[in-house]
Amino acid sequence: MLLAKALRSSTLRFALICIAGFGIAVLALFGYVYWSTASFVLSRADESIAAERAALRGTYDGGGRAALASAIAQQVGDQRLSDHVYALADSSFTPIAGNLAAWPAALKDAAGWATVSTADWTPSSGQEAVLRAIQETLPSGEHLLVGRDIGDLAAFAGRIKTAVVLAIALTFMLAGVASISVTRRTVGRIESVNATSRAIMRSGLGERIPLRGTQDEWDQLAANLNLMLDRIEALMDEVKQVTDNVAHDLRTPLARIHGRLEKASGRRRKAEDDQALINDTLADLDGVLRMFTSLTRISQIETRDRTAAFRRVDLAELAAAVVELFDAAAEDRGIALATAADPDVFVTGDRDLLFDAMANLVDNAIKHGRDAGRVTVAVGAGDGAPVISVADDGPGIPAHELPHVFKRFYRLERSRRTPGNGLGLSLVAAVARLHGARVEMRDRAPGFDIRLQFPREASGQQSPELREATTADHPPS
Repeated sequence: MLLAKALRSSTLRFALICIAGFGIAVLALFGYVYWSTASFVLSRADESIAAERAALRGTYDGGGRAALASAIAQQVGDQRLSDHVYALADSSFTPIAGNLAAWPAALKDAAGWATVSTADWTPSSGQEAVLRAIQETLPSGEHLLVGRDIGDLAAFAGRIKTAVVLAIALTFMLAGVASISVTRRTVGRIESVNATSRAIMRSGLGERIPLRGTQDEWDQLAANLNLMLDRIEALMDEVKQVTDNVAHDLRTPLARIHGRLEKASGRRRKAEDDQALINDTLADLDGVLRMFTSLTRISQIETRDRTAAFRRVDLAELAAAVVELFDAAAEDRGIALATAADPDVFVTGDRDLLFDAMANLVDNAIKHGRDAGRVTVAVGAGDGAPVISVADDGPGIPAHELPHVFKRFYRLERSRRTPGNGLGLSLVAAVARLHGARVEMRDRAPGFDIRLQFPREASGQQSPELREATTADHPPS
């Protein structure tokens, strides 16, 4: 089944196209090698033949036919020229001298260069030879032929042709096997992804793509897809948790509203009781609306591009404004609310969102710190990176609950009776992500410290002109 899919895959078709192109290139390369080699050998043979013909013609011009016949006899007797061909014939092509038993029939009606096969060459083994020769008719009517046996060249050409055919066949065979093997492996890995996808559609997000441990690009792709599935599963769990928490948190105020209205509908109208009912109902509705407002604000921060509102923000001035806002709430619990801010600590960001994030941290510290305790809002620039820190001396957060505190609606067990909806730290996390800040939590035993550390590139000294403009927009409290 896997082989059938491999044979139908587009990868194999593409591989075959590449093989065909490669085969054509190999064929062209071998063809060029054969043509250039044969041409070179043939040209060298032609140069040698032409030189001998010119020498023999000079002998004829100087001494006539007898001198030419004598020179041919000397050439034939030279063992070093055993592959050379010489022939002198009369006007009727009857041999006079040379080592050809008979004038080749194919050359009787031709002049100049020719390549012929003949069995009339006597000095060799008597087998048919391939001759490269040039012939001419002398002024006296005799015919002169000078040539060489190029059977070795023909054998070489045959070997080249055989090598070309075998090389192309071997290339196509190996390429075909490699293509099918690679395609089958590719289809196999794709099929594992498809199988996991089908399993996820059938049974849910619990399935994962198996890794083979090869650390190749397929394993990297599978690992990334598995991480994506982990993220999707976590998001789905968060959505389910948010839905459950919204339903749980809405049930209590809505049940109270329903109970009050039902009780009021069965009694006589009384202005004081009706006004109290209206006030209590409005208070519950305000709590519900605050919950939805917080959810909407977090979603807007996470889904929209809020960087258009970014500008230089003085964190020390922002901390002073937040402390002033919560000074009365801290005083009600006897908590000393203080700031420890270094001057000229700036970040580029959205001032309103940073204010909300810092306000939520201070609000949590006041709510969950100990009575008559201390909350410190610190602003500094550790190693050039702006840092906001909010610390209290309360009971802190258990270590096993730290990974969950930034989830929406998550609340510690001891905080269930404390006013709130568990969305404050979720908003802080969303603002931190928007500004590229890192959230750090440290248990001070006793007490707890939450820090927002902004990226170093976001820091820097503000110019006097920009500092004046910032001060004008937000004068110190």
